[in-house]
Amino acid sequence: MFSKIKEIEERYEELERNLAQPEVIQNQELYQKYLKEHKMLNPIVAAFREYNSLQEEIHENRSLLDDPDPEMRKLAKEEIDTLKAKCSELEHKLKLLLLPKDPNDEKNILLEIRAGTGGDEAALFAADLFRMYTRYAEEKGWKAEIMSQNATGIGGFKEIILSIQGDRVYSRLKYESGVHRVQRVPETEAQGRIHTSAVTVAVLPEAEEIDVQINPEDLRIDVYRASGHGGQHVNTTDSAVRITHLPTGLVVTCQDEKSQHKNKAKAMKVLRSRLYELQQREQQAKISEERRSQVGSGDRSERIRTYNFPQGRVTDHRIGLTLYKLDDILQGDMDMVIDPLIAHFQTEALKRVEGRDGH
Repeated sequence: MFSKIKEIEERYEELERNLAQPEVIQNQELYQKYLKEHKMLNPIVAAFREYNSLQEEIHENRSLLDDPDPEMRKLAKEEIDTLKAKCSELEHKLKLLLLPKDPNDEKNILLEIRAGTGGDEAALFAADLFRMYTRYAEEKGWKAEIMSQNATGIGGFKEIILSIQGDRVYSRLKYESGVHRVQRVPETEAQGRIHTSAVTVAVLPEAEEIDVQINPEDLRIDVYRASGHGGQHVNTTDSAVRITHLPTGLVVTCQDEKSQHKNKAKAMKVLRSRLYELQQREQQAKISEERRSQVGSGDRSERIRTYNFPQGRVTDHRIGLTLYKLDDILQGDMDMVIDPLIAHFQTEALKRVEGRDGH
């Protein structure tokens, strides 16, 4: 492991020298490429240098173990034990940092929220989840934009699709795909009975044109009059767009914008990401069961989380995490759920790597 990290450190230092070269600074494309790689390697190099520094401190303290003063020997031993514990933590951190990277981690996402079982109550909870993710995006400094929505008359959504753009969005939200279950007393329930409803969430890495090649001949594009959002443009122009991808049968519609051109661009963005996800699922189906056991791979039929309003409780079923902080989480304070999920799945990935390496 350490010989590999030494090579990474050498590359890191080479990048630092390159970034200081005037000809690189003038070539912005090359400069940004080097800067991105430098930023990616920085956490590994920083942890490695801290590890080496701790090893030096351990070495220095070992020389005090022969000191004639028993108090000094005792202090040196305590310090060595503390430093060794820190080194052990850093070794674990370095192993996690060296895990193969998910190529989608750097990508922006399309977040699709759909009401499932539960009728109006499910649609209202879909709106709650929409607000939760939007507030989380604001907290992270990401940009969230509605791509498409199908609203109900009572403030809910049958479906809403968001584009979220920012730093490593997919890496933070990729484990949100699945069935989110809500247990609460609906406002329309006279008897005070708790109802259970469900909403499905899908997190799709946003595909670039380079990721998915779409043949224009494979598309059927229909335009029609928008409806449902009011305003002057409704039922006056054919601004709504429906795109059908003939080889797969995927259909995407968009009518949120007044401009047909903008609706088409948004619909193409959604279609490209759905085709990219389809490609990835087909690839995953071809690889071994072990690889596919990467929990939270995005199976939308998997019940991943329950939001219980009477108890103010959120439970993530995949990792057995229960938090009595429902209001905070729905207000967008999601790191308390997301951080343990990431730690769990990283640990599982590490176990698989170490199992393959025979450690």
